[in-house]
Amino acid sequence: MIRYALVCDEAHEFEGWFGSSDDFEDQSARGLVACPVCDSHAVRKQIMAPSVSGTKKSTATDLPPQMRSMVMEAMSRVRSHVEENFDYVGDAFADEARAIHEGRSEDRGIYGEASPKEIRKLTEEGVPIAALPPAPPKKTEVN
Repeated sequence: MIRYALVCDEAHEFEGWFGSSDDFEDQSARGLVACPVCDSHAVRKQIMAPSVSGTKKSTATDLPPQMRSMVMEAMSRVRSHVEENFDYVGDAFADEARAIHEGRSEDRGIYGEASPKEIRKLTEEGVPIAALPPAPPKKTEVN
């Protein structure tokens, strides 16, 4: 996975994760990359320094509250987009992802469930997959 620092034409800065540089270019050309703040599709990569490992691990709680809120909103939008536009294939996800990758099934966006073993095997086979962001907690689950 590649993490890009992105900026929209309204100067909102955010990050995006992609399987490869080509994935960013392809998704951007198809209008799938949008600013989580204003939904602008005029998004470009910013100049970035390479990531260097340090001794301090950062966590989501290290983010300022406004940034944490933006991240949660972006994750929610990604999940909603997938649920509204992709085919749900349930526990047949691994088999269907492999069939699409090998050209034995229609090329389309899918989502479903897979075991850690199935995920590891798909990754080893070079099948492009990504985890779906978790669903936001239900109102009754919030403290």
